[in-house]
Amino acid sequence: MSTPSRRLARAQRGLTVLELLTVLGIVSLLLAVLLPAVGAAREAGRRIECSNHLRQLGLALHCYHEANRCLPAGWQWEGTGESAYGWAVALLPWLEQQGLDRLVDRNRPVGDPVNGAARAFDLPLLSCPSDISLRRFELFPDDELARGPYSTLDRDEPLLELPTANYVGVFGTIEPDDSWPAPIGDGAFLDARPIRFAELQRGLSNTLLVGERTTALLPSTWLGVDFQGEDAACRLVGTAYTSPNCRECDECEFSSRHAGGANFLWGDGRVKLIGESIDGAEYRRLARRSEY
Repeated sequence: MSTPSRRLARAQRGLTVLELLTVLGIVSLLLAVLLPAVGAAREAGRRIECSNHLRQLGLALHCYHEANRCLPAGWQWEGTGESAYGWAVALLPWLEQQGLDRLVDRNRPVGDPVNGAARAFDLPLLSCPSDISLRRFELFPDDELARGPYSTLDRDEPLLELPTANYVGVFGTIEPDDSWPAPIGDGAFLDARPIRFAELQRGLSNTLLVGERTTALLPSTWLGVDFQGEDAACRLVGTAYTSPNCRECDECEFSSRHAGGANFLWGDGRVKLIGESIDGAEYRRLARRSEY
């Protein structure tokens, strides 16, 4: 018969080292299996949210076109001709951002103090939740302009600070910052000339309107830019030439943090991911508003 002291000793007996290591091994194995699944589920949710943002942009673009018989221009110049407002600014009333729209004075330069509140405004609808980015970025002068013999620009002094965005209009297959003034794009968002749906000759369902770009490739903005800034036009519009997420491509290309490609808004309002393996010729064809 066991004595009370022996029964107490057995009751207080702890785990052996072998048992502890076994438990730790099982927990580690479970974590190794579950954590990637949790991360994948979270990214799937972020990708769906990103697609929903683009769909809302598509609805706003169609509403704008219904009211104005055209899409917004890629950018709209203000009176001094030094800066321009992006195509997304024209959509603010159709994105339920009437208050923000009233903060933007498009008759004055983007960097004017009267637009300070707009420059500090965070607009989550125009950001992809998968992208890790700051809410604002500094736009520095273009190196070539700053080195000009009559330039008063300081290469190390930012021109202005701008709110970030991940969605840029499709300029086409031409780089918008290749020359000055900007070349005429062959996509849906040119410089200051608005495009009508009727000009998308292959139909709305075969034409790209808006795509994603990560801030790691090039910080972009929905508001507007000073065109003395580095890669100024590419902050508002993008080029579809090689493939999404192309590592060796120009900074004006499209990219995302989604596995395998980037989301695009098509002319008919649908959103679809274009894969990194898409044929280059087909990719360029989808980005143009006509066959040639």
